Amino acid sequence: MRSRTICTRRSFTRVGLASMAACSGMPFGQRTMQAADTAANADGFVDAHVHVWTPDLDRYPLAADFTKADMQPASFTDAELLAAATPLGISRIVLIQMSYYGFDNRYMLDCMAAQPGVFGGVAIVDHDKPDITDTMQTMAKQGVRGFRLYTDRAKAEAWQQSEGMKRMWTAGAEQGLAMCLLANPDALPAVQRMCEAFPKTPVVIDHFARIGMRGAVDPQQLALLTDLARFPTVHVKVSAYYALGNKTPPYDDLEPMIESLRDAYGAERLMWASDGPFQLAEGQGYEPSLALIRDRCRFLKSRERDAILRGTASRVFFG
Repeated sequence: MRSRTICTRRSFTRVGLASMAACSGMPFGQRTMQAADTAANADGFVDAHVHVWTPDLDRYPLAADFTKADMQPASFTDAELLAAATPLGISRIVLIQMSYYGFDNRYMLDCMAAQPGVFGGVAIVDHDKPDITDTMQTMAKQGVRGFRLYTDRAKAEAWQQSEGMKRMWTAGAEQGLAMCLLANPDALPAVQRMCEAFPKTPVVIDHFARIGMRGAVDPQQLALLTDLARFPTVHVKVSAYYALGNKTPPYDDLEPMIESLRDAYGAERLMWASDGPFQLAEGQGYEPSLALIRDRCRFLKSRERDAILRGTASRVFFG
């Protein structure tokens, strides 16, 4: 959930994770339900949101406004990720470009190329570049299915006047590529206006739109998020439990919010994600994050669990 623009992950946890080191471009509307069903039946769960990075700063240098000290833990490579995820039955993972690298998506893309079919990708690009549409198309050929946008209220309200952002959302609709929003709750009214202007663009809201980040879930903020369900291309990640509500396993306090979202969106537009490696911090863990959907949330039917843990992310990011 890290973003220097909005807040840093250290505001959520300061626990070190050094011990972890031991351990197509088809338009969205044309992806058939048959393909979604096939993906949903694939072996293993899908984690829809994980960051990876490497200590190899010579090959993969950090962006100008980051230093080595910002890398906490010092590394979370693709190998470290798989060592943590595979024992839990997670067979596919959507890699989210880490902010440490800015617009340089090479490490993420190299991990994807090394593990085809295992890793999907969400990139970060400069929407002000005139060739943004071509850049998105090129990345789509490399397996990228989404583009991350950091936003608060002011940024989201400026999007409708941004020619670059208009090109991104238009290309998203044409190429079936999702706008993946790390949004604060106050940005949701402006996000709604973008959905009205670009109704065919796939949208994925990260981490419940950070509702509950300051403690108890605010019903008015949750209503803003459920209101977006009227747009059929909007999806929500139920993720980053370590940072929301009570911030303590087994995260039962988040169940009412998940149920409200299920009622509004249907399970087929919700996707589970860990926000690794930060969910793996001491006192948190990968297993309790997965278990909240897999074993708890008794209001979920078996097919709904399957959609949240496999089907939705398979369709959006691997379809």
